[in-house]
Amino acid sequence: MIFHFLSRLLPLAVLLLAAAPLARAQSDAPASPTPGFVRVEGKRFVNPDGSTFPIRGMSFGNWLLPEGYMFKFTVQRSPADIEGVIEYLAGPEEAARFWKDFRETYIREEDVAFLAASGFTTVRVPLHWKFFLDPKNPDSVDPNGEGWVLIDRLVGWAKTHGIKLILDIHAAPGGQTGVNHDDGVGYPLTFYVPEFKRRTITMWRAIAERYRDETAVLGYDLLNEPVTPYHDTDFLNSRLEPFYRDLVTAIREVDPNHPIMLAGAQWSTNFDVFGPPFAENLGYTYHMFWAAPQRSSIQKYANFANRWQVPIFVGETGELNNDWNAQFRALNERFGIGWSFWTYKNLDSPSTVASIRKPAGWDAIAHFGSVPRSQWATMDKPSREAVQATLRAYLDNARFANTAVNRGYVASLGLKVPETASTGAPCGRLASLDPAGASQLETPCP
Repeated sequence: MIFHFLSRLLPLAVLLLAAAPLARAQSDAPASPTPGFVRVEGKRFVNPDGSTFPIRGMSFGNWLLPEGYMFKFTVQRSPADIEGVIEYLAGPEEAARFWKDFRETYIREEDVAFLAASGFTTVRVPLHWKFFLDPKNPDSVDPNGEGWVLIDRLVGWAKTHGIKLILDIHAAPGGQTGVNHDDGVGYPLTFYVPEFKRRTITMWRAIAERYRDETAVLGYDLLNEPVTPYHDTDFLNSRLEPFYRDLVTAIREVDPNHPIMLAGAQWSTNFDVFGPPFAENLGYTYHMFWAAPQRSSIQKYANFANRWQVPIFVGETGELNNDWNAQFRALNERFGIGWSFWTYKNLDSPSTVASIRKPAGWDAIAHFGSVPRSQWATMDKPSREAVQATLRAYLDNARFANTAVNRGYVASLGLKVPETASTGAPCGRLASLDPAGASQLETPCP
């Protein structure tokens, strides 16, 4: 009797054991996407109801990743270099206070409200790894990192004002580009050093896990402008898409919801590095500045979208004049290509939405940022008190209400600054173009 019972039980046990791996595999599988998110559908980004989501964006350049030209520095251009200038002139304590206040002041809710009210649908947010990983142990996420606080707050503002965010790693651990704006050593070490790759994966996984349920986040732009033309492109280009695969895998382990955007190599212009899309819910992004606003300039990107039936958008463009903006924006829209212009705020510039007025004494600071550090000891150094006063004036001028809003720039993007909006002082109405194509402004900026 016992033998008969065991003989009947054995096939059942074998069946259960065989099914166990399948059950485990199913439980380990990524969760299905949650309704309510923008998603990829063919060549479009679409809303939850299936209508097209138009990317009409502006980048928050300089906020979490300062760039030298936005401080009028011509030599000291990376974030670390810029910080070195400020610390040398203002002293370490005042420099630390300035940068903390800078990140608190440069982007506030009124900036987000203004962009949404003007018709922008999207903000692209460049990120620096140092605000999210532990500076003392960069292999680990810093749960108290300043970046989490700032982005959490920005997400809240975006939800309040109905605008979406594209999170973009502009400075990956080690540096993915190999120039000043990735804050590396001048070579794209992210692709060479395994620990830098691991840290980048750790960072993206942490971002995706934290914001997986945030519908105010449109998607993730994995690496800004990877691999410049100045480096070993034959070696590096072949490693870009495999790295993207690793990043997408890590993100999808915790976040099945958000579209993921892949940038081409060589300033995000080279799409030859890509094969067919290797995952669902992928979009692609290219960058282009100052090209002729004609079909031939963007035909290869339109061809890529048509061939693989994927959406693309131009993630950075602009910084020329309002007439060019209008033509290039319209060209992309003809092909169904969304856009995000660079950049929202800049110092004393007509090629930006909100121009920061240059405070008295700024040229003395910019002089140190425009020569090699080896010359600083021989230069006339302004007093710390004078530098500190100038830095405080800069921060005050950077507040949205004190900037000069370039209405002509906004109009060139097919949008309009609302008359009832609380904005900075208007500037930049386009009067004409000179023979060289530069804007002639009735109200200069500033």
